[in-house]
Amino acid sequence: MNAPANVERQPRKRTKPSFLPFACLWIVLIGAGVYGSVWYTGHLKTQISDELSRQTASQIADMQSDYNKQLSDMKTNYQEEMAKLESKVEALNELLTFNKDNMNDKTDNSNKLYTQISELKKQLDELKKNLDVLK
Repeated sequence: MNAPANVERQPRKRTKPSFLPFACLWIVLIGAGVYGSVWYTGHLKTQISDELSRQTASQIADMQSDYNKQLSDMKTNYQEEMAKLESKVEALNELLTFNKDNMNDKTDNSNKLYTQISELKKQLDELKKNLDVLK
């Protein structure tokens, strides 16, 4: 089936692709890209937020333990210093009492404690004599 020779062939009209499907495809692709970037940004934001909160909690815990350690060290040092100061105050009180006793004319310039000890020695000597007499 050959076409007759005298019939001219008419060139086919090319149909132009429609602009509407092309534009819709681009709009869908751009929308998907925007949605993906928004979703990914939100995902990164939550990851960074979670990581920061974990780091902050860890740092707060470290600071709190360090603070508690420093506080307990200070308390221990305070108690030791107070014990030293208390012993110094007691020694000073004894010294003041001794000086006060020495200033009294009734004790013949001797310590009351020394006087009491000497009185006890006298009483012990008397008791020993009495025991010897009873034997």
